[in-house]
Amino acid sequence: MEISERHEHDVLVIGAGGAGLRAAIAAIEAGASVGLVGKSLLGKAHTVMAEGGMAAALGNNRPEDNWQVHFRDTMRGGKGLCDWRMARAHAREAPDRVRELEAWGALFDRAEDGRMNQRPFGGHTYGRLAHVGDRTGLEMIRTLQDHAVHEGADVFMECTVFRLIVVDGRVAGALAYWRPTGEFVLFRARTVILATGGLGKAWKVTSNSWECTGDGVALAYDAGAELLGMEFVQFHPTGMVWPPSVRGTLVTEGVRGEGGVLTNRDGDRFMFRYVPEMFEGDYAESQEEADRWVAGDRVANRRPPELLTRDVVAKAIVAEVEAGRGSPHGGVFLNISEKRSPEYIKAKLPSMYHQFRELAGVDITTDAMEVGPTTHYAMGGVKVHPETATTRVPGLYAAGEVAAGLHGGNRLGGNSLSDLIVFGQRAGAAAAEEAMGVELADIPAAELSTAAEAATAPFAREDGRNPFGVQEELQQIMQDKVGIARTEGALREALGDVRRLRGALDTCSVHGGRAFNPGWHTWVDLHAMLTVAEAVVLSALERRESRGAHTRIDYPDSDASLGRVNVVIQASDGRMVTDTEPVSEPPADLTQLIEEGV
Repeated sequence: MEISERHEHDVLVIGAGGAGLRAAIAAIEAGASVGLVGKSLLGKAHTVMAEGGMAAALGNNRPEDNWQVHFRDTMRGGKGLCDWRMARAHAREAPDRVRELEAWGALFDRAEDGRMNQRPFGGHTYGRLAHVGDRTGLEMIRTLQDHAVHEGADVFMECTVFRLIVVDGRVAGALAYWRPTGEFVLFRARTVILATGGLGKAWKVTSNSWECTGDGVALAYDAGAELLGMEFVQFHPTGMVWPPSVRGTLVTEGVRGEGGVLTNRDGDRFMFRYVPEMFEGDYAESQEEADRWVAGDRVANRRPPELLTRDVVAKAIVAEVEAGRGSPHGGVFLNISEKRSPEYIKAKLPSMYHQFRELAGVDITTDAMEVGPTTHYAMGGVKVHPETATTRVPGLYAAGEVAAGLHGGNRLGGNSLSDLIVFGQRAGAAAAEEAMGVELADIPAAELSTAAEAATAPFAREDGRNPFGVQEELQQIMQDKVGIARTEGALREALGDVRRLRGALDTCSVHGGRAFNPGWHTWVDLHAMLTVAEAVVLSALERRESRGAHTRIDYPDSDASLGRVNVVIQASDGRMVTDTEPVSEPPADLTQLIEEGV
């Protein structure tokens, strides 16, 4: 198979969302030449779908807010499994990274005194999400891509990387193909950064866009990296449930942050009944107190229980539906019209207003939305060094959702966008520094030929399985058996199903040419989807407890001993195997901070 193009860079960044763009900028600032490869068009990465805001302890709304409070919120929200070094770096550096975006031209919403406005979100003690209405991710991408292009990043759009090249144990580049033409392109690089985002498309109901097929996780695993915490998949509590054509589409947590309330079919504001013991005393105990908080008195009153962490809210919604108290289409009601004026809603939540009006025929300024949990985010991913974002494969880095460690067992809303810019910057700077002392490796032609032939194998088969059918079957398996509540029996069935479908990949056939061939694209994506699916199932079987976003019906309680270990996935003799490793213990002063507060 002929390689039609070859490119060389000091640093290759795979993924052009928030983490990839910020990494590219940092690497260029450090003097490296950077290639930036995106699966979709520049500006269309999944980051644009992030709505509510980015968490940073700027202290604009409450001067008491600082990095220590943000750190504590993150550690508590992650149910003890966050890497404390990542959580500390994130909390300390997020304000500078956000102000940096502002200096580069991001147009954040303003308070009356001219400072950035910051809205409340679940799990955060204070309102600390800098935002642009409910289109924050779009503004982040607009700002970062403009800066990256002007700094000199070489951008390669609509290009899918399907193999990392490893020479003498060190990453040496990547093999990809142009989606419009199907022609192969080789990228040689001294270091490589994975910033490919999430894996939610392995489930049937998801807020994730088409790109989120777990590519980076699979690329890293195939190259020899370890995976961490793969059992922790976040089901965002509020996705659309009706009509069926848009089921799973995200309803931003910003609706609840701006005062939206959750009720069941009986009109009961049920979240008051689901406050966990860990958070008792932190949330309002009556509707009157919660309403005073929403109205603006946030010193004498506590925040509403609708702003509990996402895992808690999602499980509460499922409990209400299973108890027969759900909405007509299998969710619950989310209503902001009773707390805010139509003008306020349209100004603060313009995308939600448009989304429900156009897709569901609902005017959220007067009527309630129907919502339910949707597959949203992977807390697990590639295991990285907490300071430099390196993997155990020399020269390979990972940042953003594809990397594990920061969020532990459950991510707080808003921490994802600041994660991208904090650790994107760190990965880019570290990768550039390492690249300066590394020579470009010679890549054996035979390895490239073998990889390219494997990638085009389905074209040589006749009357095989349709990749779209395999994808649909996988998504249904993960939805039914590896969803928000899991059991040993269902997980073992899912493991057998996933391994059977992995074998089916070798029987799939694709017709037509390689140019603009969605069947081929789906077949390539399926390798990654099946890799992450197996990793999630194996990790979920290993964690015999309920913690954060991982719920085992057969082990409904948390196990203190398991709260101090992470599940690790690695390849061994061609098989995917699990192991455990202890969670790094924070120093005494930070332990006291987590337990007692500032």
